[in-house]
Amino acid sequence: MRLAVIGIGLMGGSLALSLKKKGFVSNVIGVDNNLDHQTEALRLGIVDEIMTLEDAVKLSDIIAIATPVNIAEKLLPLVLDLVDKQIVFDLGSTKEAVAQIASAHAKKGRFVPTHPMWGTEFSGPSAAQSDAFENKATVICNREQVDEDALLTVERLYKTLGMHIVTMNATKHDIHVAYVSHISHITSFALANTVLEKEKESDNIFELASGGFDSTVRLAKSNAATWVPIFMQNKENVLDVLNEHISQLRKFKSCLEKENFEYLSDLIENANGIKRILK
Repeated sequence: MRLAVIGIGLMGGSLALSLKKKGFVSNVIGVDNNLDHQTEALRLGIVDEIMTLEDAVKLSDIIAIATPVNIAEKLLPLVLDLVDKQIVFDLGSTKEAVAQIASAHAKKGRFVPTHPMWGTEFSGPSAAQSDAFENKATVICNREQVDEDALLTVERLYKTLGMHIVTMNATKHDIHVAYVSHISHITSFALANTVLEKEKESDNIFELASGGFDSTVRLAKSNAATWVPIFMQNKENVLDVLNEHISQLRKFKSCLEKENFEYLSDLIENANGIKRILK
């Protein structure tokens, strides 16, 4: 099977390496406007060749759109215009927008909206990992509008990667990821900006930052080109969770101001309940 990867960054590169390693695909075609990404992906063996979008789609069996979500929105109709029996799927962190775009296209059945729940704070082909998706979840949305052969092939692809599959409506997906993913990034960006504003001596940050700080702020290294479009597409859901998060922060602030340490303890113990879910 021949795979075309549109966007040879962290996600697209990891997908290509993993599927080649597992033997699911024999050849990978790369499509990317960034010449440095093209060169690096070829050097690292992530892709076997670079082609134009049109040639890559026509000469492949399956096409992965692994660009930022705002670019995926624009690319999807163009890709679907070019396909015949090829299968198209995306890897984006928001699903409602692309699902709606696909639903209006005559070849909507060839597109499978997916979201593999994995990522790091790094970007570009050099960040790609060949074992990235093992034992992680992937979400497949709006399967009722997908052709059966396309759905079965994409499900087999993700199972080959060692992932377990969750199915849900695209709208519900975007609500859920606002809580479990998108707010984490906003919190990390905000914390990093807080520390950079208040702690002017970078040596102090480096010397004193503990494991807790490092793990909390790790996501602040993530690429703005990836995350600004995600926040824009999922704005309403992100605002909803952000308002709740601010409300929770105000509770902690109030406890300290009023020296209400009993309630502060209650808040922390309530938060400890996450251990029942995340072990």
